[in-house]
Amino acid sequence: MTEKKLIGVERARALAALHGWAEAKGRDAITKTYQFATFGKAFGFMTEVALAAEKMDHHPEWTNVYGRVEVTLATHSSGGVTEKDMELARKIDERAEGRVR
Repeated sequence: MTEKKLIGVERARALAALHGWAEAKGRDAITKTYQFATFGKAFGFMTEVALAAEKMDHHPEWTNVYGRVEVTLATHSSGGVTEKDMELARKIDERAEGRVR
């Protein structure tokens, strides 16, 4: 089933409810960068996010360099940002809470 893309006011409200997430430049996606004190803390965070994403069957695009993790979310089957991305963003933030510097 294809998720409905969030656009306009609906999208702005959903994004405003998230802390630190922003529109990705040059594409229909949202993005956030997390900074951890060590590679191990960043990798532990990524492992927890991977397990949550697998349960949702919705997977982030991300890169990791030492303690920095850059996350981009989009629902590819819908061609942009959906409520599924917002839900995963909230779950990601929950796993980062108290860990980022």
